[in-house]
Amino acid sequence: MKLSLYLETSVIGAYLDSTDTFRRDMTIRWFERELSEYEAFTSVLVERELERIDEPHRTGYLQIIKGLDRLELVDEISILADGYISRGIFSRKYMADAFHVAIASFHKIDYLVTWNFGHLANVRKQARVRLFNAAAGFFSPAIVTPEFLVHS
Repeated sequence: MKLSLYLETSVIGAYLDSTDTFRRDMTIRWFERELSEYEAFTSVLVERELERIDEPHRTGYLQIIKGLDRLELVDEISILADGYISRGIFSRKYMADAFHVAIASFHKIDYLVTWNFGHLANVRKQARVRLFNAAAGFFSPAIVTPEFLVHS
């Protein structure tokens, strides 16, 4: 059985990002060599975030996620995300990040994959999410970058 992963919007964005060639190249290599080793998911939230991007990139981004299974939003995810906000784990300004973590947590996804170091791939934030999720009875995904998942 394959491990599962949830691709957050920054990973999809990095695939076509000409401003950060390291992340772009790492992401492309990871997609080509590693992604098939996992059961990969995205969500309606990722889709909505990508739809707000201007062309010509919007079409390219949406093509990238086209073949991935999509996790749906349910009421429990909203409640969990609100819990992260009310406990100060995420500020309201970063509600989408709280939702990405809640989606991966609710659906028991092994890895939430992101390039967002400020609000997601951050050890202190992850520790707070794990504590909150444990107290609330939810699974905690490992929050990692694509680089972390590269096989040696």
